[in-house]
Amino acid sequence: MKSKQNELNREQGRTTRHFLQLCLLPLFMVVVCAGCKQEAKVAADTKTVAAPAADTNPVGTYALVTVDGNKVPCTVQHEGHTMTIKSGGFIINADGTCSSKMFLAGRDAAIEVKAAYTREGPKLTMQWQGAGMTIGTVEGDKFTMDNEGMVFVYKK
Repeated sequence: MKSKQNELNREQGRTTRHFLQLCLLPLFMVVVCAGCKQEAKVAADTKTVAAPAADTNPVGTYALVTVDGNKVPCTVQHEGHTMTIKSGGFIINADGTCSSKMFLAGRDAAIEVKAAYTREGPKLTMQWQGAGMTIGTVEGDKFTMDNEGMVFVYKK
């Protein structure tokens, strides 16, 4: 009997970790997007758009400010689960790696996930360790990431 309980507890823990990793992916994307500002200038006489600024640097530490338009801390629902997000952060490193850390109500520890990213202008494509891929956009000091319909916004 005790063995079956341990197996059920392990399976429930895996399911919770997988769900939380999926929720953190958008958070990472938001942070990455905030560092890659794309500036477009329209010439008054020609109405042409200039190329994005090449010197925009997304590297830095970002704080989670909103989830689905709700100011953090907030309670959100995703795939039938309700959770309260107390705070979060996203770090974009110069070596092509990034990480996201989120603090949830009712948890003793933070949930942290890591990814490798590639950059194309203001867009960062992140491949998460043990999970899928997400895309984020950096504009000035704001990073925005959409993870399975949840929009995470971070600021430097």
